[in-house]
Amino acid sequence: MSDRRSAYKVVVVEPSAIVSEGLRTLIAANSEFKVAEPDPRDCRTVMERLPLLAPDILVINPQAIDFVHRRALRKAFPALQQTALVAVVHSVFEEETLREFDATINIYDPAPQLRRKLHQALEQRDTTRQNENYELSEREREILISIARGMTNKEIADKHNISIHTVISHRKNITRKTGIKSIAGLTVYAMLNNMIDQSEL
Repeated sequence: MSDRRSAYKVVVVEPSAIVSEGLRTLIAANSEFKVAEPDPRDCRTVMERLPLLAPDILVINPQAIDFVHRRALRKAFPALQQTALVAVVHSVFEEETLREFDATINIYDPAPQLRRKLHQALEQRDTTRQNENYELSEREREILISIARGMTNKEIADKHNISIHTVISHRKNITRKTGIKSIAGLTVYAMLNNMIDQSEL
């Protein structure tokens, strides 16, 4: 990661005290992450204190967010632009809501997977920060090469050890930066820019 702090600051917003304590304990067990105190359980308190809390990662149950803001979090709360958003899921949520988040944690995820997902969220946050840069990042070039080789989103996610959600976000950025939507067009783009040889297809 480009951020070289000693630990990433994490704020957990989870209405269930049991789930919240479990998450906080698992996250704090890794020295890479520091869980902020105190533990605000409601979204309103967090959003009011966001500039003061300045978390690197906000781990939040979407149920804690009112329905109006659930699908447009960063638009509703501009202070979140610098924060990685992670959804805590222990019930069914519509896909449109989950697209607002950089990663999704299931309460059944083991500790190593929880750590990986927090890192994926940080990576996705950094990708979002580069949105004004129209040159493909190194990771976007890797994803583009995988697309040109005919790999599915799941295969790309497995190959690069990232979530499918992150793959989809990279693909959106690639399309936005290149202006090309079709797989065939992206394949030609990769060949013309010497990212892949025709013999590899």
